[in-house]
Parts: sequence; structure tokens; C-alpha cells
Amino acid sequence: MRIDVVAPGAARLELVGGVALLRPEEQVFNAMMQGFANQQLARNLARSTVEGRENAVKAFAAYVNAFPWQWTPAMVDEWLGDLRSLRDLARSTIRSYSEAVRAFCYFATDPLYEWADTCQERFGTHPVQVVHEWNTAVHVQDNESDPAKRAFTRAELQALFDHADEQVERIRARGRKGWLPAFRDAVLFKTAYAYGLRRNETRMLDAVDFGRNPHGPEFGEFGLCRVRFGKAKKGSPPKRRSVLTVWDWSPDILDEWFTEIRPLFGTDGNPAAWPSERGLRVGCQRLNSRFGAYRKELGLDEKGLDFHSLRRSYVTHLIEDGWDPRFVQEQVGHEHASTTALYTCVGSDFRTRTLRRHLDDTVAAALEAQNRRPA
Repeated sequence: MRIDVVAPGAARLELVGGVALLRPEEQVFNAMMQGFANQQLARNLARSTVEGRENAVKAFAAYVNAFPWQWTPAMVDEWLGDLRSLRDLARSTIRSYSEAVRAFCYFATDPLYEWADTCQERFGTHPVQVVHEWNTAVHVQDNESDPAKRAFTRAELQALFDHADEQVERIRARGRKGWLPAFRDAVLFKTAYAYGLRRNETRMLDAVDFGRNPHGPEFGEFGLCRVRFGKAKKGSPPKRRSVLTVWDWSPDILDEWFTEIRPLFGTDGNPAAWPSERGLRVGCQRLNSRFGAYRKELGLDEKGLDFHSLRRSYVTHLIEDGWDPRFVQEQVGHEHASTTALYTCVGSDFRTRTLRRHLDDTVAAALEAQNRRPA
């Protein structure tokens, strides 16, 4: 006995057969988009990923003012050229847009989902794949980040943290309530650096995610940080890891925050390490605006320094201080050492010291060998 299995996102699940449509082209396109979303959700992709791809496909359709069964490769050429020349989007962003359209076309042309037959029946034509290697950029480098992005120097980092602390005192001296969020964000920035965390990893921390490290009792209750919302791979849940405390100043600021300041937010029943004034936890937009304001007030490099630079700085400073690269790799949760190397922006002083040490060792070895020769 044959069981007829219908794939998520198939035309028969999104359109009612035998029913006349008032606006057939528009309604079929909307049904295709809904099917595309359902097909991706069935693959366990994050909703944010699905929504981003939907928005890219809709943006392309709006730009060319045509429905998928009318698309051509020339339309892709024009769209991507406009994104690059007029909107000046990053290469990685343009590639993600083209990949979203490519994925949608694969979906729309796959016989399993029946959309090609549906379009042929209703409109006398059908969608085709319009994104190819010959009309899009090829991904040939592992690292396509903006070359302007870098780590903080130690002086810049100290200036940022000092400025954040000064804002707390300034607001508090005026008797305004805003000193509590300013205090929270100052500690959050320091924590992101102290444990090499990404922005979302930091904001999603709960109070219980900090704990003792039996091999580092001097750090007390803040010997490690359990990251539960690490960067996920496609279709997989967030990746977890534990980050060990390495700097002796971090437990002090965390202890003050959790014992004295955080309770002032009225956090009964709220597990978030960084509660919001109006919700469960602080949002990404809030962190971006606060970070951007401090960066501007300090006159720091706006193109090169962002929240992620705190993580770059963590990797860089540990390597400069002589920590084992494998330890650093495990701390930041990189699968490959080459990824950690991309984060490492060692300063000229570190390179000069390393070069000088190796040159001195070479000279010393040569002199020792010469002294061993018989007279």
C-alpha cells in the first residue's frame, strides 16, 4: 500500500484546489512564500533566518516588479548591481541576498513541492532557477568580514570602561533613575570582554550561569560562565560551552552587580543577568545604542570598533599575554584554530617582542655553538 506523503510547503497544502482566485498572481506568490517559510521551518532553521530570507526574496520581487514564474537571470544581475553600486552593501550581505533567492528558486522548481506544475497550469509558465555561479559572486574566502573591523587596544578598552563608569556617577549625581541601566550596561560590556562573548551570548545570560571553578577557587562564585546561547549551526540548537575566568578583576565587578545593584531592578522571578527596565532582559538595540554613544563620545573608530570588538580584544589580549592558543580556542568556542586566528589582531609591540626574542635566541645559539668549537 502506497502512502502519499506531502512535503511541508507543497502547493496542495498552501492552495485549495479547484477554487478560483480573485487575484491569482498575488495570491499564488503569497502562498509560495508561506510554503517556502514552512519548508525552512521544517528543516529546523531559526525563525530569524527564515524571516531574513523571506524579506530578501520579497525585496527582489518588488525590485523587478515581477512574480517568480517571470524571473530571469538578467533581473538578478540588475538587482545585485544596484545593491553594490547604489546602496554600497557589504559583499557578505549581497551574497546572503542572492543565496536567499537561490534557495527560493530551488524550492519553487523542485517537483516535490508541485509549484512548477501549479504555475504552469494557472499562468502558462513556471519558475526557473535564476541564480547561478556565472551571475553571482563566488564565496572563495573563509573570512569575508570588513577588514576595518579590529580589536580594541588596551588603552582604548580602558578608556571605554572608564567612560562607562563615569556616566554612572554623572547620572547618579543628578539624582536621575537612569544610573541603574547605565551601571548594568557598564558591567555587561566588561563581562563581554572578560569572557570573550558575542552580543547575544552576553544578553542571554542568566544569573545562575555563573558558578565556581574547583580548579580556580580564588575566583569564588564567579570562576566560570556557562554560555547556553552560543552561535548555532544550521538547523541545530544553540551551542553550549563553559568559559573559565582568567582575570582577577572580573569576579569583583560581578559580585557587586549581583549582590548590590541588580536587586534594585526588582528582579524577583526574573532569571536574566541583565534585566531591562520594562521587560525580561536588555535588548540588542539598547546595547548597540549605548555602545555607539560611548564610542562617539570618546572619538573612537566608528568603522573599526563595534560590540564584537570586545570579543576580538579578548582573543588578542590573551594571545599577547602568552596564553596557549588551544586554550583560547576552547574559551571562545571555535571549532577550528584558523577561526580563532582570524580574531587575533596582535599589536606591533607583541610582534616586536616575539621577533626580538627569536632573534636573540638565534644569536645565543650561534655563540654557544662557536664557544663549543675546539681552539
